[in-house]
Amino acid sequence: MLSRFRDKKVDQDWLESNFPCMMACPAGTNAGRYVALIAEGRFEKAYRYARDPNPMASICGRVCAHPCETACRRGAVDKPISIRALKRFLTERYGPESRQPLQIGRPPVVRMPFRIAIVGSGPVGLSAAHDLARLGYSVTIFEAASVPGGMLSLGIPEYRLPRNIVESQIREILETGDVTLQTNQTAGRDFTIRELRQRGFDAIVLAVGAHRSRDLSIPGVDLDGVHKGIEFLLNANLGYRFTIGKQVLVIGGGNVAMDVARSAAREVLKQHRPDAPEPNPASISAVATHEMVDISLSALRLGAREVSIVCLERRDEMPAALEEVEEAEAEGIRLRDGLGPTRVLGQNGKVVGLETVRTRSIFDASGRFNPTFEAHSESTIECDTVILAIGQTPRLDFLTPEDCVEISGRGLIVVDRSSLMTTAPGVFAGGDCVFGPRLIIDSVGDGKRIAAAIDRYLTGRERPDPEVEVEILDHHRMFADFMNLDREAVPMLPLDRRTGMTEVEIGYNQISAMREARRCLRCWINTVFEGNETDGSQCILCGGCVDVCPERCIQLVPLESIEFPPEVVAQIETSPSSFRVELDDVAADELGIITGAAMLKDETRCIRCGLCAERCPANVITMEAYSLRCVEAE
Repeated sequence: MLSRFRDKKVDQDWLESNFPCMMACPAGTNAGRYVALIAEGRFEKAYRYARDPNPMASICGRVCAHPCETACRRGAVDKPISIRALKRFLTERYGPESRQPLQIGRPPVVRMPFRIAIVGSGPVGLSAAHDLARLGYSVTIFEAASVPGGMLSLGIPEYRLPRNIVESQIREILETGDVTLQTNQTAGRDFTIRELRQRGFDAIVLAVGAHRSRDLSIPGVDLDGVHKGIEFLLNANLGYRFTIGKQVLVIGGGNVAMDVARSAAREVLKQHRPDAPEPNPASISAVATHEMVDISLSALRLGAREVSIVCLERRDEMPAALEEVEEAEAEGIRLRDGLGPTRVLGQNGKVVGLETVRTRSIFDASGRFNPTFEAHSESTIECDTVILAIGQTPRLDFLTPEDCVEISGRGLIVVDRSSLMTTAPGVFAGGDCVFGPRLIIDSVGDGKRIAAAIDRYLTGRERPDPEVEVEILDHHRMFADFMNLDREAVPMLPLDRRTGMTEVEIGYNQISAMREARRCLRCWINTVFEGNETDGSQCILCGGCVDVCPERCIQLVPLESIEFPPEVVAQIETSPSSFRVELDDVAADELGIITGAAMLKDETRCIRCGLCAERCPANVITMEAYSLRCVEAE
């Protein structure tokens, strides 16, 4: 039996605390739902849940930093669900990169009489274009590079994100509606913001990313052999000739530093093995890494050991994701942590080494970044190449005073945080050029927010809040031994096969994906103690639910042992209907006076096993599933 109610009110704060994976996703993906559907073998429906809110599901299935996993409640028990890897499992079956792509059916849209210009085709621009096209807008994307994708194509190495995945995802977005892409169109050179307005664009989106490397102000950075990390990645991913030495030091502790170091290791081998061929100019393109020479593991190890990462932070303080650090080390990259670079050493104008000092601390007493160093701890590391990977900033020199787009002291575009509109009416911005370098999924979320804000700006219509759908589940069951299942390791390519730019992660097969998905706690399903209104059932205080609970998250306690502070009583008095179920017709002014018993439940410990509902002889306890349903604006 399955009942649905759309008029039931659920407290938003409570809802967010019980949907942690979905609420942690900037794109609003209902991760728990598609994970549960995978566990049931309902893969096609699961893909629809994963893809519908996220136009870059295939890309996120490989390189998303998965904030949903960080929020996953299973992580408090043992280890979180491998949500990102499960998304990849789905997109490989039904995404645009698959053999039989699944078309996401959309209702026909009314063509809007407005034209939108988007400057930049990275995650923000593509996400905004996708959602605007779905709303019926005509969109033109202007991209400075020869290929679309921004850092997806030009910054992320192919061993992490194959170019065919990026290409197929972008192709799907361009086919969403009236979307036109123009490459080799650089803001400030080929057009200005003023000219876009003159061409009749009704709104403009600035999604230019952050493609300029930050400088390191130490002596010797102008020596031959010192490179900037972003420029190195752009050149490597575009296939341009890039001279690199045999002993490479990468300065930085973030994910970009990991990418630079691992790419450098491959470049070292490519250029310095005895039979390395000269690059073929005809093969230079945005995806030239396809032509990189495959190398055996032994050669990779010999070359990669000459690539080191130098960072201020000690290993446990590094901002890079732990898995990125571990993968770099597994491929032979040496981590020289806790060192601060003080000088690049050179001879005859070329790099020969890096002088460092030992880091004493990274943050001061107030938690601000303020490194201090140990006196007389200087040491020298021999090298012939130094690559700086210490952060990125956007290039905004195309903006002029007449554009009226304010730039902050940090060199970022100033926006209204609720609408992402800049100080120029009708001009919106998001992603790295507004917030500094951030996660891909954050940029996807920005693009979606911008699309909704533009629609509101041009039409004045407001999008209704999502409706909460409630399903009452009859005889809810979790999978057998779901609490005893260990996290499934994501399969990786063996070290002896990691050659050139071959993709390192393999991904789950059907068996491992379903096994991993069965670990999900199904946080959107909740134990509800409100009885059955039709037959007037009430709790008989038998304590059966307390006895059967395996996590001991339910307690029956004397009412007089609970403290009700004045602010709590005041809140109940102002909104009595919101607490009707919890208080069971007890008035706010009676709290602290009347006697009786109260049932307390610790939501953070509940594993949604449903045993309490099965045990309840009075049918007071039910298992209810909550989901959000988007309502189309009228």
